[in-house]
Amino acid sequence: MKPMPTLRQLRYLVAVVDRCHFGQAAEACLVSQSTLSASIQELEDLLGAPLLERTRRSVMPTPLGREVAERARGLLKGAEDLVDIARSSTDPMGGPLHLGVIPTIGPFLIPRIMPRLRAAFPKLKLYLREDQTARLLARLDTGELDAAILALPYPMGDLESVDIAEDRFWVVCPPDHRLCATPTAQPADVAMEDLMLLEDGHCLREHALAACALEEAPRNTTFQGTSLHTLVQMVANGLGVTLLPQMAVDSGILRGLNLGVRPLDGPVPYRRIGLVWRRTSGRKETFRHLAETLREEIASPIPVAA
Repeated sequence: MKPMPTLRQLRYLVAVVDRCHFGQAAEACLVSQSTLSASIQELEDLLGAPLLERTRRSVMPTPLGREVAERARGLLKGAEDLVDIARSSTDPMGGPLHLGVIPTIGPFLIPRIMPRLRAAFPKLKLYLREDQTARLLARLDTGELDAAILALPYPMGDLESVDIAEDRFWVVCPPDHRLCATPTAQPADVAMEDLMLLEDGHCLREHALAACALEEAPRNTTFQGTSLHTLVQMVANGLGVTLLPQMAVDSGILRGLNLGVRPLDGPVPYRRIGLVWRRTSGRKETFRHLAETLREEIASPIPVAA
């Protein structure tokens, strides 16, 4: 029988290729640097070719090393999916689950849904990671995450998704602003204003503009926020107007601020909130149960005290 690399050797190689640093790779794999280095040396001896170029100050993959690492990612994901299939067959709503969530959803949704999830699935150990969509999808692709809560649409490649909510947009401005003079804000009037928006990389920026048909509206380029909390503070200081999703408004993001909120006239603009996962994942039943629970919780009225 032909000698085969071990999954551990492949995991160590991928870690070094990703970081180009033995110490950081060893730390990520929770092993000593000598153990990791020796394991990769065994892999090179097995394959009969160098996979890494080593100097006193740096390490980088050879062309073969980069190709082997890329193929190893698929093997490692397949092995993890086998474990997930076995685990979900005994208790689909038990064990660890690594869930990603974007910053324009996490602070407003997670505190609300966590009590419901703990009560419904007491054996589920949920590990959360908040990050921008592109980085969450990269972690989902490498198997670091099992699923993610994202705003859609977004190009996702070979992933499965299910919608869990529609999150409408509201216009937010100072109460004496002309947009607050009527019960609804006209898109043409909003398009004449300087919009306070999140910086590039946050998909809410594009979703809000597209949903509200404001792609050609002028932007306040002197300030681009990194969070919705910062944006509303800038609007409260008279620097412009902004667009907020319903879940942010419901969470009390405007509490204590003298701001007006108006819906846009015409068809209700919204973004879709979805749960996404790898098509090859063995935990699809887990994700369907999770999506249904999230859908029910989001649809339920928020208590007045909240």
